[in-house]
Amino acid sequence: MDQSGTHNKQPIRILLVEDNDAHVKLILRAFKEDRLANPVHVVSDGEQALDYLYRRGDYQDPIKSPRPDMILLDLKLPKIDGLEILKTVKEDVKLKDIPVVVLTSSTDQRDVHEAYRHYVNSYIAKPVDFDKFRQVVQELDYYWTIFNTKPS
Repeated sequence: MDQSGTHNKQPIRILLVEDNDAHVKLILRAFKEDRLANPVHVVSDGEQALDYLYRRGDYQDPIKSPRPDMILLDLKLPKIDGLEILKTVKEDVKLKDIPVVVLTSSTDQRDVHEAYRHYVNSYIAKPVDFDKFRQVVQELDYYWTIFNTKPS
């Protein structure tokens, strides 16, 4: 809410780090069906995620690879796993303020504890049912764009 008491909804840039094509399609479909105007950049492995965040390789141009406002992160990724990405992001002074939401199939308590030990902002197990999955994605968007206050 702005000072006048109305919601000032600005689309947030999302970096989606997900190697499962079906899950990527579900997430993007959920955003589209709910008319959420967030620009989403998708990478399919941990190495690409770090290249994007550090503007290396194909992601050197800051116009084409803007800093995300939020990272949606799967844990089980090729090349570099999600917990290692989380640890890297939260230990880097330039990246640590980016909210990281783990969106994963894993409900293993060791993964949950390890993610929170590395300062994850939220840990969400992916629902199998599409309607529930869509609801989770929609609520995630509303929370981070309307209710959450970021430092200026």
